[in-house]
Amino acid sequence: MMRKNRILCMTACLCTLAFFAAAKAERTIPAGSKVHIAAMDGFETYVKAALEKKGVPVTVVENKDDAAYEISGVAESQKAGVAKKIIMGSWHSKETASVQVADLKTGVVVFAYSYHAENSTHGKRSAAEACAKHIKDAIQKQ
Repeated sequence: MMRKNRILCMTACLCTLAFFAAAKAERTIPAGSKVHIAAMDGFETYVKAALEKKGVPVTVVENKDDAAYEISGVAESQKAGVAKKIIMGSWHSKETASVQVADLKTGVVVFAYSYHAENSTHGKRSAAEACAKHIKDAIQKQ
């Protein structure tokens, strides 16, 4: 009886490990993947340039049907106000951005990142480059 329980327990553990391994494999972005960048009120141009500048190992395609993944998100800028300029002596903008990469076949979000900077020197460019850097890091961790 003890042997049967032990075998049953080991089988359950192996099945659980196989399930989590399959789930993790589903949540990765392979190097060389084709990605489509969704419209993000102009932020997509910054993201595309940042992917190239940071050397992210993906191929950007214009047609969504040709892509395996889609990058989507939002970005917001808030210019420095008069008080910030006078009191703080800072002309830098406040930037926030969030991006996610989704598998177009399954709809599973395989990567998500949020960026926030109170004093962004280069505005949306800084936000896009931070997002691209983290996408690259996620691909290289595999």
